[in-house]
Amino acid sequence: MVLTGRLAVLLKVSYGQACLYLGSLLIILLSFLLVRQLAKQRRPRGFPPGPTPLPVIGNILSLASEPHVYMKKQSEIHGQIFSLDLGGISTVVLNGYDVVKECLVHQSDLFADRPSLPLFEKMTKMGGLLNAKYGRGWIEHRKLAVNSFRFFGTGQKTFEHKISEECMFFVDAIDEHKGKPFDPKLLVTNAVSNVTNLILFGNRFAYDDHEFQHMIEIFSENVELAASGWAFLYNAFPWIEILPFGKHRKLFHNAAEVYVFLQQIVERFAQGRTRQSPRHYIDAYLDEIEQSAGDPAASFSQENLIFSVGELIIAGTETTTNAIRWAMLYMALYPSVQGRPPALEDRLRMPYVEAVLYEVLRFCNVVPLGIFRATSGDALVRGYSIPRSTLVITNLYSVHFDEKYWSHPEVFSPERFLDGNGNFVRREAFLPFSLGRRHCLGEPLAKMEMFLFFSTLMQRFSLQFPPGVVPSLTPKLGMTLQPLPYAICATRRQQ
Repeated sequence: MVLTGRLAVLLKVSYGQACLYLGSLLIILLSFLLVRQLAKQRRPRGFPPGPTPLPVIGNILSLASEPHVYMKKQSEIHGQIFSLDLGGISTVVLNGYDVVKECLVHQSDLFADRPSLPLFEKMTKMGGLLNAKYGRGWIEHRKLAVNSFRFFGTGQKTFEHKISEECMFFVDAIDEHKGKPFDPKLLVTNAVSNVTNLILFGNRFAYDDHEFQHMIEIFSENVELAASGWAFLYNAFPWIEILPFGKHRKLFHNAAEVYVFLQQIVERFAQGRTRQSPRHYIDAYLDEIEQSAGDPAASFSQENLIFSVGELIIAGTETTTNAIRWAMLYMALYPSVQGRPPALEDRLRMPYVEAVLYEVLRFCNVVPLGIFRATSGDALVRGYSIPRSTLVITNLYSVHFDEKYWSHPEVFSPERFLDGNGNFVRREAFLPFSLGRRHCLGEPLAKMEMFLFFSTLMQRFSLQFPPGVVPSLTPKLGMTLQPLPYAICATRRQQ
């Protein structure tokens, strides 16, 4: 009995000591992580100033709502170039046209990299095209994409006709609503994505193809989630992946589902392929894989093909879709444009249409922060030292609302793109497609699409809101700024 009692006491003491040791280790570990995190938050020598960060999380909470507006306001305090702390990730923000041009044009190579953020490392392994690091892989993929867009798209004389055909599918689908209210989002998204699909797959998808519609909806959701607070938290603290909740989990689930679907359609449209006689981007990419098979440093691979196709679908759909949706929204608020069925050469004879589209892109800021960049080497900007691999955010919203270049920028006014004689004029501080090495390669295609879709729409229909309804002009936040869901009535014009 005595022995049993002593054993119980020893076990009790041992258990207590073990808990004490484990507790002490946990405190030491947490203290180490805290000190390490606080050390990461120290601004490098010569770094631009910025708002005071909170311990551990830095300035992340400030980006929870309208980050582009917050950044512009901070530039009024700290200057056109200032810094933020995104949970230990030192970040430089460029505001206003002058400093954006100085960095992206005059120091284009130094501001052409992509940041190695945990979110994008997990989703694309920094491969593909849009998120590829600045180097051989990006150069190879960029060249192939530019050539494909030219050879299978805008460089073809027949391609304008193909877009015009899609315009007819688009307006015929609108006609089916017979002037009754409908939400144009899905229809516009399908129509716009089909133009990119012609380049990528040599084919379009029917508007009732529910499988493709589902994929496009997932893409759109991920564009929103990738700029959520959870995405910023994941980049700062990737260990939160172990948590059983959080929007980052939905982001990764969506990505996995999309990649499976993309693999299937890539295989489908590669059938019947003839080597060195490409019909579309898929064929051209597969030719590159075969040609570089003996080069261990080549970046072309089946995995990067999937990443590239997904990125090109997103890039070719989101911006143009949301620009057209904003244009429809504003045309229901402002006088519409009339004329005969348009063609591309009509641009010179329809300056107001062009002015409306440019003002929509400026005023609505579809991609307000561009795509995050990183410095490829140590940079010096306006006396500030920016180390290699620093995350760089270009606040394009601040460029389009730069009072130095725009009179009353808060006012929606297409006339700012017209001269005294009513002719269309370009403005220097107009950067919806960004600048420099990483500017949007699909800019010519996007402008062509917007003009033909929008002008065809306005020639055939008069747009109004349902009686007594005026939708909100507040944007839905994400990597792109899109309108909140709205209903609109499209009434046939009298020819």
